[in-house]
Amino acid sequence: MTLAPSRPETTREATAENIREALSDWPGLDRVPAGLRTRVSAKVARQLFLGAVRRLPVTVEVLAEDAPGSGSVTTYGRGGPRMVVHRPGELFDRLGRDGLIGFGEAYLTGAWEAEDLAGFLTVLAAQLSDLVPRPLQRLRAIAVPRTPRRTRNTTRGSRDNIAHHYDLSNELFQLFLDPSLSYSAALFDSDIVDRGDFRQATSPYRPGTDGPGSGEDLLEAQARKVERLLDQAGVGEGTRVLEIGTGWGELALRAARRGARVHTITLSVEQKELAEQRIAAAGLAHLVDVELCDYREVSTGPTSDVRYDAVVSVEMIEAVGHEYWATYFETIDRVLAPGGKVAIQAITMPHDRMLATRNTYTWINKYIFPGGFLPSVEVIDQVTRRRTGLRVTDRLSMGAHYTETLRRWDRAFAEASEQVLALGFDETFLRMWHFYLEYSRAGFDAGYIDVNQITLARPEEARR
Repeated sequence: MTLAPSRPETTREATAENIREALSDWPGLDRVPAGLRTRVSAKVARQLFLGAVRRLPVTVEVLAEDAPGSGSVTTYGRGGPRMVVHRPGELFDRLGRDGLIGFGEAYLTGAWEAEDLAGFLTVLAAQLSDLVPRPLQRLRAIAVPRTPRRTRNTTRGSRDNIAHHYDLSNELFQLFLDPSLSYSAALFDSDIVDRGDFRQATSPYRPGTDGPGSGEDLLEAQARKVERLLDQAGVGEGTRVLEIGTGWGELALRAARRGARVHTITLSVEQKELAEQRIAAAGLAHLVDVELCDYREVSTGPTSDVRYDAVVSVEMIEAVGHEYWATYFETIDRVLAPGGKVAIQAITMPHDRMLATRNTYTWINKYIFPGGFLPSVEVIDQVTRRRTGLRVTDRLSMGAHYTETLRRWDRAFAEASEQVLALGFDETFLRMWHFYLEYSRAGFDAGYIDVNQITLARPEEARR
């Protein structure tokens, strides 16, 4: 198993047995889809998948399922990151019935492996629109799963969705994040290039190496990310700051060290508890108030008459849901004081892809972020123009920096796999988290998704 290189070497048979035992605790994963519909869709999936990989710079080795142990392998692809399909019948049954969700689930069950998982998925992400023939793409609306109503981001639904991920265990996140517990893209030392209507942080890699050019510590890069957001929002001595999405308190801590008064809100009970401990330990509890609160309640609750000089939100808009983007920005506009600024960090996707997938239920939704959906830069601009007085005044694109952040998280998670198991998680969880981190990394590496720091203000006030 390639997930945990720091663990003692085990046989594939032993690892497979561990996975099989763990699957009994994951409803649905322990049963391979069956039936006439599955057989028909599996045959189509096999033809489409193998036909596609023949054209791609990958190596796909399909083991003979009717003769296990025979060593008979059929190879597809033009050479590149390697995928080994141990149980092709299961892979195509799952892929045929459940599409990309089934593809990910087949990885969780061990039906296929990839030594360089991010590298393999990056090729697929870069070619995703070409993998399915255009006539079949038109059937997307009826062929792909729709988002379940239970995961809609109502006030109640948002609490449940956030708890599903962020209340897993503070100890789990401490095992693979840096000491600041920053769970968002870092900003490494790199050049900033003017692209016309936005700026871009160039790749942190130095030619000829596989790491950041400066060899920079992740903690330093996370600090740079936070400090830039605070600078963009104009946070300083006496600034009244609203933070939407506390995380584990790092941004609130840094804002308070500048002399700001911070009201930070979260829906995660686990995060609130640890953030308050960290803030108290730093001697800054008199400057920071951590509240368990939905962003929609900020302008209607006990503090509804408070206006903030700065509103900051780091990778929280992804959990808002497209039905509530207008509410999110209207709330920010309502609580922002005259002359105030807004700085958000947001994972984004191209506008046309966002429109095509806004009601699609994905592997990430099912296993990692229920209710999550990425906006486009264009829709942020559209919503703020139509529903608020806010306008985008600055944008920094930094997708390459998320690629590196995720690479480091995955490496740290793999090294801590025994400790993860000691917390009570199982082999399937290990594979799920590894797939999540590498799947996300592939999206950024292929340019399928991006991450941006976006600054907003009211234009008539910005000119004063």
